[in-house]
Amino acid sequence: MTTARPTALIAEDEPLLSDELAEALQKLWPELLIVGRTGDGIEALRILTVHQPTILFLDIQMPGMTGLEVARQAAGRAHVVFVTAFDQYAIAAFDQGAVDYVMKPISLPRICTTVQRLKERVLTPPADLSNLLAQLARQKAENRSYLRWVNASVGATIKLITVDEICYFRADSKYTLVVTAGAESLIRKPIRELTDELDPALFWQIHRSTLVNVNAIAGVIRDLRGHLQVKLKQRTETLPVSESYAHLFRQM
Repeated sequence: MTTARPTALIAEDEPLLSDELAEALQKLWPELLIVGRTGDGIEALRILTVHQPTILFLDIQMPGMTGLEVARQAAGRAHVVFVTAFDQYAIAAFDQGAVDYVMKPISLPRICTTVQRLKERVLTPPADLSNLLAQLARQKAENRSYLRWVNASVGATIKLITVDEICYFRADSKYTLVVTAGAESLIRKPIRELTDELDPALFWQIHRSTLVNVNAIAGVIRDLRGHLQVKLKQRTETLPVSESYAHLFRQM
């Protein structure tokens, strides 16, 4: 009697992280066949329907559909591993029936543990995650938790940057520029998603393309045309403030 080869889908919208995860899985579990990779939740759902993978590695936050929404569609059809920077999701998922979780940044020893658990779980039917996902949706609505770090591409490596280090974010074509006191990096997450994920008390939107860390602000000045400009404590450039956001500085 032969056992069907396990298959997997990787849905992760950060290409370098997706590459790292795929390489780690290939090294630790050569028998696992990766039937699809995507950074979009809707495409992940299409791959799920077409290829019916045994295992889904789902980023919690993706464009199109979130990992939670894809997992809801996959409930009872595939084993789920959440790939997340949000440990409250991860812990809840692990404790209540999801196969496992992988925290960002990716750790090879942690993936090794996940692989060992998966090898045992694939011999049993996938868990029905309906109740878990409903609870996570309620938790997200009732007890909002904000992004604590970002994984930014620097050449061929991924750099972990805590939000406290970041002076500001600025939209840059299809990427977003992450600016700290001494460096600039790029992420694929658009400003509109960051606006939803960052603590609004810590990051103010001052322009349709700019989010600034309030703790990085040294003050505001007016240019020769009377427009507000934000001065930063640890950077020499100034940041323009749109008229629609000028009210944020009326008390300064």
